[in-house]
Amino acid sequence: MKRNLLVLMCLVMPIIGLAQDMSKHYKVYDVKKQKTINLDDIISDLANANVLFFGEEHNDSIGHYLEATLFKKMAAAYPGKTALTMEMFHTDVQPVINEYLSGLISEKNFIKEARAWNNYKDYKPMIEEAKLNKLDVIGGNAAARYSNAVTRNGLEVLNNFSTDSKKFIAPLPIDTATGRYLDKFTETLGGHSMGGMKVYQAQNFWDATMAWSIAKYAKANKDKKIFQVNGRFHSDEKLGTLAKLKKYAPKLKILNISAFSADDFNNPDWAKYAALGDYVIVTDPTLKRTF
Repeated sequence: MKRNLLVLMCLVMPIIGLAQDMSKHYKVYDVKKQKTINLDDIISDLANANVLFFGEEHNDSIGHYLEATLFKKMAAAYPGKTALTMEMFHTDVQPVINEYLSGLISEKNFIKEARAWNNYKDYKPMIEEAKLNKLDVIGGNAAARYSNAVTRNGLEVLNNFSTDSKKFIAPLPIDTATGRYLDKFTETLGGHSMGGMKVYQAQNFWDATMAWSIAKYAKANKDKKIFQVNGRFHSDEKLGTLAKLKKYAPKLKILNISAFSADDFNNPDWAKYAALGDYVIVTDPTLKRTF
């Protein structure tokens, strides 16, 4: 018994040490309560919510660590009732995702045939957590062939796809958001142009398909807590994907996190970030990016 306990401690202590070290490299702020909190507080708040968005910077190593940690905590707090929806996988590879989670195919085939992102290792801990605990993972994004078609020809081109193809995208027609979201996109792009507006239509197409994927899953699984992972532009200020989800499923209660590397990490100006979400997580900019 003592030997088994010693072995267990040897396995657990490095994980505890890692968590303690990582905690120095991020800060979590609750916008409503106007105070810093810990990750467990977010999990507690989920008792009154259905969906938790995590808006990431795709190359933020601390952000990826926090995603995996939050998903693991959700799985522990809501065993068997937690699901993961992701921008990083497309709707048309859902059978491949399911096959891997069921242990039917190899990781090598999964990565190749599910068209995993080049930095899949950053998301692998969440996939493996889901596999271990038999939790659903939903590929939420539209395949590149569809978004590329929109970028080249506008949203109207989607009407020309077959009924079978339309099963993998949000219901048509898809509206293009105006107001603040358009302003943000234009600022990012550097000004209006016809080509730029088609790119913006593709952005709205991604948002709509991700939101539709979440809404469809939530409707069929009313008891599940859903963890949605996407680039933060898609959900900051509760715009983009989050705004479209509210239209598809107005009764869902949604919380969102905006996580990013901040130059003022040592003394964050929380007021400056308050509009971004329910929670703001700033990460240490001195740490190496993942790519």
